[in-house]
Amino acid sequence: MCGRFVVANVGSELVGVLRVDVEGDQLPAPSFNIAPTDSAAIVLDSAKTEPPTRRLESARWGLVPAWAKDLSIGARAFNARAEEVEDKPMFRNALIKHRAVIPASGYYEWKTVDGAKTPHYVHPADDGPMFFAGLYEWWKNPALADDDPARWVLSFTILTRDSIGRLGSIHDRMPLFLDPDFADAWLDPTTENVGDILDAAIDAAPDVAETLADHTVGRAVGNVRNNGPELIEPVDDE
Repeated sequence: MCGRFVVANVGSELVGVLRVDVEGDQLPAPSFNIAPTDSAAIVLDSAKTEPPTRRLESARWGLVPAWAKDLSIGARAFNARAEEVEDKPMFRNALIKHRAVIPASGYYEWKTVDGAKTPHYVHPADDGPMFFAGLYEWWKNPALADDDPARWVLSFTILTRDSIGRLGSIHDRMPLFLDPDFADAWLDPTTENVGDILDAAIDAAPDVAETLADHTVGRAVGNVRNNGPELIEPVDDE
């Protein structure tokens, strides 16, 4: 599962190939240790225009459905099993209407051997961006006034599937990687064959996974207070 990830660039440097129409205000700064409940940039297609407008927006990591009483539910919904989202009330509506792409530079995963956990940094071999399939929701905070812009909270989850190959030796789950060419189909809010789109994304993710590289990094990444480019530097396996 993906519990920490890295976004080393922002704006067009990160999502140029996705042809974003509008970049939102106050996008998060680069971060080398994004954790659940932190903010990150996501790409979504807004159906309020025709054709849909592709937007890059800041969102809270950990999906908060519209029916939630408070934000706390999102702390345990930062990942969602792709093979289960069609049947889960938590994610079903978002799968149909609110699919997102989460751009990243890489992510961390912990390999467990004899009870000891060693962090690995997984990233594209060419150091370009990677893209995770995700879902998003808008939640309205009932404690705030209608005219308070903070009343609306945009949140997201990252989909995962069974790991394959080298990544499978690190962890049994991996993010649902998207090829940039498939992003248009994934983001399209007007599509009616949602199940087919999901199945196609699940089936295609291993091809992207095979292009990724990884290396061991220091244990400092385990502390969310640590945040800097030194976290992704390779270290000798311990």
